[in-house]
Amino acid sequence: MQQPVAAPAFSSAPVSCLRLAERLQQGLWTLTGLYLLVGVIWLLLGNRLLNLAGATMPERWSDASFLVLSSIVIHLVLRRFTGLIVDEYAQLAQSEALLQAKFMALPSPAFIYDLATMRILDANPAALEFFGWERDEFLQQTLQAIWPNADGERLEEIIAQIRGKGDATCVLNEDLMTRSGTRHVEVRSNQLHLASGPARLVVTVDRSEERQAQDLRDEALRRLEEAQSIARLGSWQLDRTTGLGRYSPAVYRLLGRSVPMHRREHRLEELLTASDSATQARIERMIEDMCTGGEVQIDVLLPLTGGDSQPRTVHLRAESVTSPSGVRHVHGTLQDVSEREQSRRLLREREEQFRELVRVLPDGVLILADEHVMYANAAGSAQFGFQGETILGEPLQTLVGDNDLPVVREYLRAGSDRNEPVSSARAMRRRDGSTFYAGLSAGDIRYGGRSCKLLVVRDLSEPERMRDALAESNVELQAMAKRLFSLQEDERRAISRDLHDDIGQAITAMKLSAHAALDEPDADARREDLLEVVSLADTTVTKLRNLSMLLRPPQLDALGLEAALRWQASMLFRASQVRLELDIQALDERPGNEIEQACFRIAQESLTNALRHACAGEVHLRLHSIDGDSFRLEVSDDGDGFEPEGPRGLGLIVMRERAQTVGGTLAIESAPGAGTRVTLRLPYHPVGESVHDDGGR
Repeated sequence: MQQPVAAPAFSSAPVSCLRLAERLQQGLWTLTGLYLLVGVIWLLLGNRLLNLAGATMPERWSDASFLVLSSIVIHLVLRRFTGLIVDEYAQLAQSEALLQAKFMALPSPAFIYDLATMRILDANPAALEFFGWERDEFLQQTLQAIWPNADGERLEEIIAQIRGKGDATCVLNEDLMTRSGTRHVEVRSNQLHLASGPARLVVTVDRSEERQAQDLRDEALRRLEEAQSIARLGSWQLDRTTGLGRYSPAVYRLLGRSVPMHRREHRLEELLTASDSATQARIERMIEDMCTGGEVQIDVLLPLTGGDSQPRTVHLRAESVTSPSGVRHVHGTLQDVSEREQSRRLLREREEQFRELVRVLPDGVLILADEHVMYANAAGSAQFGFQGETILGEPLQTLVGDNDLPVVREYLRAGSDRNEPVSSARAMRRRDGSTFYAGLSAGDIRYGGRSCKLLVVRDLSEPERMRDALAESNVELQAMAKRLFSLQEDERRAISRDLHDDIGQAITAMKLSAHAALDEPDADARREDLLEVVSLADTTVTKLRNLSMLLRPPQLDALGLEAALRWQASMLFRASQVRLELDIQALDERPGNEIEQACFRIAQESLTNALRHACAGEVHLRLHSIDGDSFRLEVSDDGDGFEPEGPRGLGLIVMRERAQTVGGTLAIESAPGAGTRVTLRLPYHPVGESVHDDGGR
């Protein structure tokens, strides 16, 4: 184990030791030279000097005199040099004590290490306290003990640089390890020349708090830049004397310009490109105001064209300031508010659209505050019999029927908690006191800075009437369906009866007659049997034709609608005293099968009704085209007529259903004693059916 150094080798401090060595070297040569000089002088002049003195001494006395004289000279010289050496050592001890005291009293951590072995030679109390070591333990360590483990290569690189610099002062900023953790320090080291070899005196300054403060400042600046970037906000400063300004990178970016590599000053108008001449003039006046001596307070929106040729709206704020040194500046910010302004424009448009929508809405829209009308659209005012804004201020109790008022109040109190509209129609009261039934929907809304209730009123008068009409139509439809089923069964029974009783018997008779003819040997009798077969066949064909005519008139397929109507009318009225007037014109084109059959059946039913029930003296039937897409059938009589709003027969219902099924309309005009007019309008082809050539039908 290496032994700790008890005290630093400050007695070998470079300046004092070198000066002492030089003086000792000088004294040695001086003493040697003086002794040699005295010896030479004595050899050359000793006897002469003695002769001049008149002394006659033996030779041994001459030698003795030389020894005495040289001893005196050596004593004098050594006495002087001994005094110098004592003085130098006294100064050296004093300097060593002073340096040791200064080293130990340094407030900054300081230590000395051997440059070759990197062993720590000495350390002051501040260093021991900073690194958290006991003195004996610390002086047994090398630099690796206070260097981060992960940066061993960095330590070797730094030591190599220090060894190459020699006596030069070295300043580093590094992280060092202490017992309490890593600290960021500023390290200053100087070369020392010790007896054991070159060493370095290291003084450290703890910069951890400064670094932490710098990190916090950098983090704050980074967050500020992030916030400015998110808010699309940049800052700038303008010198009012020169008109030159400095701008943050965000200003360049939000104006669609490249951030310069090196920060430079330039004029504000070089960055702001107005989108129109009025804005350009405004910018010029604004910059002129900035460069004058008055106070500046600016807050404007400017439509600009960016460096990328894209339009944008910026919010510019600026105010004048004077620095402590008396320099006048204008500080300001620039924010891209294009999206915000666009959102505001869209919001205004949506508000206008909403107001227009509410204005033209067929339902009434009311806004109530404390059960009084604060707003009503045109439909709402009209529903309650008010003109314009005269409904404003009306209390809820004057607009709602007395019986339904508690229900409506409870519904309004529920507000947004109730998603469904009020369950049934409620009686509402008009200005004139009349009532109408309405469906209500309610919700919460803010209007004029107040919490209000929104009430949507839908007039159900017409829907109620339509519902009653629909219910009546359903009753009629059910009756018609029952009657149709009954008629179908009657018709099927009649057809079955005709097929069995008439046609079946006729075919059986033909079969018997044919067998009789086959077995008849007499030619005349056989001929009579065959004639009987022919007669029965003719009768059967006639009955089949009549039966087929009941199902679909063959004239429709063979002759068309016009001829079929003439034939049907003549057949119905041939034995009647009622006069028949026909006005049947050729149609522009032949209608479709379904159209022809519907028209024929409706005409047949109308003529039959006029003949059986009207007690008419004259009946008119007209058929003609209306335009290129439809035609009209009209049947009128001068009979008794009937009440249109009274009970209707099944025949009229069937006629209307036939017309609606093929896309037509049927109108019946009648009054008691005024006759009846049936007007049918039909398209040539059913809705959705493509027009095609019917010539082959």
